[in-house]
Amino acid sequence: MSAEIVTKSVVSVTEIARMVGLSRARFYQLVKKGTFPPADVDELTKRPCYGEDKQRQILESRRRNCGVDGKPILFYARRRDAGQTKAAPHPTKQPKGNHHADLIDGLGQLGVTATVAQVEPLLKELFPSGTDSLAPGEVIRAVFLRIRRQNSGDKQGR
Repeated sequence: MSAEIVTKSVVSVTEIARMVGLSRARFYQLVKKGTFPPADVDELTKRPCYGEDKQRQILESRRRNCGVDGKPILFYARRRDAGQTKAAPHPTKQPKGNHHADLIDGLGQLGVTATVAQVEPLLKELFPSGTDSLAPGEVIRAVFLRIRRQNSGDKQGR
């Protein structure tokens, strides 16, 4: 009772690498090592590709953990969180002397230079009940928009 191997008439290197759960770079390493067969070249486009027979060989090699060269190969399982970033832990209290450092840094990444003296009154105005229950991105966005609005208001009468 074996699972049927699903193939297409022809696939690109990227697609065959995805089919076996590998990155293109790792797939090319295994081709160079002889674990997987080299790609054919499409006559018309000159692109490397894999026909059905080679797809079956590669998928069977992956399933059996044995390359087409007959040598055993161990494949690592993909991480579940691949491509996802971990959320930074929400700090409960800023160290002394470092008030609003994340906010000022976030504004700096958006091209706005601000100081603690400029940010504190804006925070009190925008968030009278505090910012503890809000996501940092929401706070940065609100302060950024307020600073932009203030700066554009200065230039209207010119």
